[in-house]
Amino acid sequence: MSDEHGGVGCGNAIEASLQRVIDSGDPGAMRIALAHEARERRRQECLANIQTEITKYSLELLVREPNLEGFFRALLKMLAEEAESEVAGVWLLNEDNQCCDFWMAHFGGNVVTPSNLAELEAAGKAAALSQHLFDYKQGWVSTIEYRPDDPRVPEAVRAFNAAHSSTLSTAAAPMLLAGKTLGWITICVPDSAEGSWWRIALVEAIAMHAALALHKSRIYEQKRAEERRKAILEERNRLARDIHDNLAQGFGAILMQLQAAQREGAVLPPTVARSIDIAIDLARTHMVEARRSVGALRPNVSNGEDLSKAIKRITELAQKTSDVPIDVVLDELPRFGDGVEREVIGIAQEALTNAVRHARAKRITVRASLSTSLGLRLSIADDGRGIPRERSSGGFGMTSMQERADRIGASLTIVTAPRSGTEIVLAWEPSRLPTQVHAYN
Repeated sequence: MSDEHGGVGCGNAIEASLQRVIDSGDPGAMRIALAHEARERRRQECLANIQTEITKYSLELLVREPNLEGFFRALLKMLAEEAESEVAGVWLLNEDNQCCDFWMAHFGGNVVTPSNLAELEAAGKAAALSQHLFDYKQGWVSTIEYRPDDPRVPEAVRAFNAAHSSTLSTAAAPMLLAGKTLGWITICVPDSAEGSWWRIALVEAIAMHAALALHKSRIYEQKRAEERRKAILEERNRLARDIHDNLAQGFGAILMQLQAAQREGAVLPPTVARSIDIAIDLARTHMVEARRSVGALRPNVSNGEDLSKAIKRITELAQKTSDVPIDVVLDELPRFGDGVEREVIGIAQEALTNAVRHARAKRITVRASLSTSLGLRLSIADDGRGIPRERSSGGFGMTSMQERADRIGASLTIVTAPRSGTEIVLAWEPSRLPTQVHAYN
């Protein structure tokens, strides 16, 4: 911006120049100087009025439109009308200042967003201007005016302007706050050498208040996100305490009582002794799982059991409660992280329990292997009756497995057919997209 656009420095310079003319004693020069001073003072009053009116309007708008999108819609509409602009737009830098994107514009009386740019055949202009605003570093700190034939304007923008009007000039004012650029406000107006200064003052005043509103909105969203994070952590801690103090301790007490009964029982019938052995294993297993849950809710807590050992343990326990042979085929598996391993074990346990209880199978096979990209493939297959069509994607167990897969971004596939058995396959890779669940009957 040049000094002609206002400020105390400009006023002081005018007064100093006028004083020199008065000291010279030339009547003609004095008349010219007085006329010039009157024009400049009217301009300064106009600039002050613009600042005052925009401040009042922005404050009223913030109260009326607390939603950021609604605020900018109204602000751009006002800017377009007051500046007699054909297009008034907003361009935002992303949080880490790596790119600039078109966000919103007021064009032809309508609001334009990235979703309807194609309808106006303006996508090319938006992309070109976004890149120019990002690349032209001088425009990050000061308002830039572009005449219709300005060579700095990208060709796509000039072509678009020419198709709609051959005499459009563009002004881009940075939204600055505490020395940081958040984006730009732009206007496209009929080209005119006279009277453009007040439009520049208007768009700069609006850019200043837009930056404040944008910053306020981002601070509010950050605060909300932090509050949500704290609430989640508090709830996780509460659940961890409940599991530790109730379930884990309860299973520990049950285990102690069962072991005492086992020691004190002289000679028990084989069936009773076997039932006590199974009950002890069940209590121990669920105590371990309760502690694992505490570790998942509080990530710094872990019992150190790796995935292979956990799969072997739950398979051995399932074998004790079933006469169906269960084969286990395990590759040497690395650690995948407590969070991933917990969900994998939960899926394996649910799938294995379903196969033992409901499949009426003659054999069950559990396989875990490494994928080509150092991910994991887990399969629980049986040769039983298959899952009925109406149950293939329903029930709490299926839903639980799907949710567990979703939490780690894994693919869960269920292959089943009547009298041909069922196979549940979990595929996880470190860079997997969110879960995709498929069921084939």
